[in-house]
Amino acid sequence: MLSDNLPYMNMTYFNLLSALIVLVAGIIVAKILAGIFKNGLKKTELPELVAEFLSRFALALLYVAVILATVSTLGADISSVVVGLSAVIGLVLGFGMQDTLTNIAAGVWLATLRPFDKGEYVSVTGYSGSVSAVGFMATELLTPDNKVITIPNKVIWGSAIENATRMPTRRVDVNVGISYDTKVDQAVQVAMELMKNHSMVLADPAPAVVTTELADSSVNLQLRAWANTADYWGVKGDLTNGILNAYKEADIEIPFPQLDVHMDKE
Repeated sequence: MLSDNLPYMNMTYFNLLSALIVLVAGIIVAKILAGIFKNGLKKTELPELVAEFLSRFALALLYVAVILATVSTLGADISSVVVGLSAVIGLVLGFGMQDTLTNIAAGVWLATLRPFDKGEYVSVTGYSGSVSAVGFMATELLTPDNKVITIPNKVIWGSAIENATRMPTRRVDVNVGISYDTKVDQAVQVAMELMKNHSMVLADPAPAVVTTELADSSVNLQLRAWANTADYWGVKGDLTNGILNAYKEADIEIPFPQLDVHMDKE
């Protein structure tokens, strides 16, 4: 039964069964070897992002080897298959494969030069999120509200990348407006005391308050406090709420936009 040929095909049932076994077993072995390779890379000093990229590349090569072994089990000549694949790849290259190769090359550069690492928070091409993976073709970002954004590698490589978490410290800026009737020195003193008394605000560099604008309805100030990058959002939220309460307690008015209209009688 297994030695019988398949209808309209020059192969036996045994060849087909053997090919399926080789395919399934090959995929399992490839994943195991790729996992071992990835674990080995983790023991080196390579960044996690580079290790993940190399492990994915190794897995892709193993999958190619499994496909060739499966085709060979079916009785086909591997050399002819390779020549056929080369012809197909050449044909695809003429119809837009350049973008694919560009994405792969960009992925290699991103993994090598490391403008960001896995877990860092970046902004690129108008999108922001934590880097979750860099693949052959695209980079994945995870947004704070748990959405996955996939951006082609060539787009990232050709764009400005803002890395918000690469440096150990960041400056927290909080804008607030005060009434023109308020003494600026008093408002600055209240803001400085708020920042100096915050446990997560660093003493060096020292916090500061600057006047940023003489607006239509207010004198705009900016609180500038330095904090550890991990504490950035906590400090920003505390200072935003804290300056509101501090100014209320000090009877310092935070005005709302207003427009004076004067009407003349004819």
